Amino acid sequence: MPVMRSVFYVPGNREDLISKIPKILADIITLDLEDSVPPAEKQKARELSHQNLKFAASSGADVYTRINNWETGMTNADCEAMVDEGLAGVCLAKCGGPDHVKRLDWKLEEMEQKRGLEIGNIKIQLLIETAKGMMNVYQSATASPRVNSLIYGAVDYTTDMRIKLNQPIGEEQKWARARMACAARAAGIIAIDAPYVDFRDTEGFEKDTAYGRQLGFEGRMLIHPSQIEPSHRIYSPAPDRVEWAREIVKVFEEEGIAKGSAAVSYKGKMVDTPVYVGAKKILEAMAEIKAKEGKRSGT
Repeated sequence: MPVMRSVFYVPGNREDLISKIPKILADIITLDLEDSVPPAEKQKARELSHQNLKFAASSGADVYTRINNWETGMTNADCEAMVDEGLAGVCLAKCGGPDHVKRLDWKLEEMEQKRGLEIGNIKIQLLIETAKGMMNVYQSATASPRVNSLIYGAVDYTTDMRIKLNQPIGEEQKWARARMACAARAAGIIAIDAPYVDFRDTEGFEKDTAYGRQLGFEGRMLIHPSQIEPSHRIYSPAPDRVEWAREIVKVFEEEGIAKGSAAVSYKGKMVDTPVYVGAKKILEAMAEIKAKEGKRSGT
């Protein structure tokens, strides 16, 4: 599974902001062609973002682009401009259902063939930010093998629901956040939480992010560099959990599996197969994070 603790958006038409990307140590850098770009600047954003695909990866991040949804009539042009070497994935804004995903899958394959890229190499990330999209989220998540993650879009979702967005931990969002996280887990992909709009509220950000982590989110869409460090800390296994996991795996394999038993005792508690599997997942997640950070540091 890819590491997506932080998904940082940069307006694709802003050369001044794109130039700062090497200092933004997020796991994912997304060159945005959608809401942060005014209509008159769309073509400029396509051209500038395409020119900077490899530059955007210089921080060690995987590079994605957010494209306009099919209803805008701009999706084809976005894909034709951006699908090229250096692009890791495409985020489809305002995904309403599985047909949107299948159509994007076909378009990406067409462009991969034209550009001589490996078929299926470019992944799909779905931004779920409408009531319709929320009701169809699992079907969308499983509509293409390219889909590797879902992002919850709280601002547009609450707008569509005609309700006020409250953060941290707004009651009006609890059902949607839980549904998103569960759908992602059922589909075997990653759930990414919504942006926290008040980037100056560090305490609120950490509280809200920890709540989402407990729901099953494994990363967050960010709007300010100051949110990267706490996001990485919260979405990474805590050191004591990593040590616990190492001990569980060692004990279970040496005292359980090696001796034909499916349960062992560890510090007065029973450890069975589900606990062992959970411990292994913690170690796998930590290994993936270390590999990501090693790629960034060049080690």
